[in-house]
Amino acid sequence: MVVPCDSKSSSAAVVAYYAAVWTYASASFDNHTDTIGPKSVRDWLIHLRRGEYSSLQSQIREALVSAILDRNLDQAEAIPSTRKMAKSLGVSRNTVVLAYQGLLDDGYLVARERSGYFVSDKALTEAAPTPRKGLAKITSETEGKTAAHWQKRLKLRPSANAFPSKPSDWQKYPYPFIYGQVDHNLFPLAEWRECTRQALGKKWLGTWTNDAWSVDDPLLVEQIRRRILPRRGIMASDEEILITLGAQNALYLLTTLLVDKSTHVAMENPGYPDMRNAFELHAGKVSSVPLDEFGMTIGDALDTCDIAFTTPSHQYPTTVTMSLERRMALLKKAREKDFLIIEDDYEFETNYVNEACPALKSLDDDGRVIYVGSLSKTLFPGLRLGFMVGPRALIAEARAMRRLMVRHPPNNNQRAAALFLSLGHHDTLIRRLHKAYRGRWETMARALNTYLPNASRSPSFGGTAYWVQGPTNLDSEKLAVAALERGIFIEPMGLAFSGEARPNAHFRLAFSSIDETRIEPGIKLLAETIGDLT
Repeated sequence: MVVPCDSKSSSAAVVAYYAAVWTYASASFDNHTDTIGPKSVRDWLIHLRRGEYSSLQSQIREALVSAILDRNLDQAEAIPSTRKMAKSLGVSRNTVVLAYQGLLDDGYLVARERSGYFVSDKALTEAAPTPRKGLAKITSETEGKTAAHWQKRLKLRPSANAFPSKPSDWQKYPYPFIYGQVDHNLFPLAEWRECTRQALGKKWLGTWTNDAWSVDDPLLVEQIRRRILPRRGIMASDEEILITLGAQNALYLLTTLLVDKSTHVAMENPGYPDMRNAFELHAGKVSSVPLDEFGMTIGDALDTCDIAFTTPSHQYPTTVTMSLERRMALLKKAREKDFLIIEDDYEFETNYVNEACPALKSLDDDGRVIYVGSLSKTLFPGLRLGFMVGPRALIAEARAMRRLMVRHPPNNNQRAAALFLSLGHHDTLIRRLHKAYRGRWETMARALNTYLPNASRSPSFGGTAYWVQGPTNLDSEKLAVAALERGIFIEPMGLAFSGEARPNAHFRLAFSSIDETRIEPGIKLLAETIGDLT
């Protein structure tokens, strides 16, 4: 139905100025294959503005051109006939015929005998979009009067931060030295599928279909408390554990609860860019703490901070492991200067070199350390399950904040992960990863020593990546582009450094997703690429 409105109508009538009309194209089915044929149901929504700016014919044309150029119309699907479109919009058929004819003449549409009108190939390759004059006039005339002014309304601008980017099609490259992804050949798909099947079974129907509000899966909490945390020397009660949507969700919850413009945060430099971005959105001051071969240094930079963020077991991104003596010194400094510590213990399960140092949380006698862990690095990143461990008062508030944000992580994923842990599949996977990763770790060490000598050192903890420092005149961003052209994916790490004068010769080479046989030829080709650039 179309509701006309002239410029002299009352304010009540102005509300009806716009008429939204749905036109449904018919659906056809292929009786031979029992599948939906080329004509599937499509919803059309066209707004007609009567009395001002542009004619009805122009508005119909503009709407169709916009849909064509935005690739919202399937070339295999006929658009509504002129009769059907006219009836739906409440306009004369001649108006629609003239609009369609103009689109035919300009190459946007083609007419097929006894089939109707279709989007032409030419429209998607050659035709330029028609300026939407009516809308442009509305925008210019209302600017400063009725426009929303989004730039002024936004209180936070996270998009202004610099974020590392990775191609979604990294699998197609022959040498994917990409961090944080899994090798599908190592993942126990059959075991995970069985756990998922059990989790979705009738036995636990209520567990995964009900809205749990803010409650976590008790079986997953139990498995984390009994199987994962003791390996890090941490003993905690159920009330001190919160399941999160990955470690990133846990870190942002802590930032929201503990940081405001009066807060001074100290973090490692180089350090985790996404964490620095989150802190800079909320904190009044973010200080950088330098590193040495033993991890975060303990100096004056920590004297005035309220929170210190650290990745002690496997420092991001340098892979340095904080020594036990340094951990004790950090805890002592926190006690003396009265600040909290957020411990991101990422990749804690990928230690295949030696006995790991105990987590900071396990050494904490004052309740100052908040521990954050993740299941994504050992299972798969798309699972988005992590956890935090802290004092009951903090966990209670984090649980309430999580409820306001996402209520709770998906119940079915929680139960599947809990079963995977309880049935021993996680332990088996860790052993498999250790064996495969150690071989790749050693192969990469030999390749780097051969083709890029003195550019890196083997991580003392293990992990899944090497931190590499190229020649001082190397631009790792340009190297990444040049390497990608040769099928090599690397990660430039200039964003890991704070400040405007960031060193840009560093990059990261990960081996969790690349076959061991491809590591050495990939490093050789990368060394040749560096030579061409420098």
